[in-house]
Amino acid sequence: MISKEKKAEIVKQYGRKEGDTGSAEVQVALLTERINELNAHLEKNPLDHHSRRGLLMMVGKRKQLLKYYESANLQGYRDLIKKLGLRK
Repeated sequence: MISKEKKAEIVKQYGRKEGDTGSAEVQVALLTERINELNAHLEKNPLDHHSRRGLLMMVGKRKQLLKYYESANLQGYRDLIKKLGLRK
């Protein structure tokens, strides 16, 4: 679970304005943070299949958001991918 402080920091960094939690950039950044936390959890608990399912659902949701953002704003998509370090 992401702490309030960490979430506020991510929203401030990726948001378009103060309190912007709905934009695709912020949603992708928040999902990426949660995915990274779950990956660490699953490394310690490899038999936790319920969390693995949640992880896969989050990865799918992030993929959908990135596909939308790529079609809406290609340069912004490229910048976001670079900031988050998602693709090589």
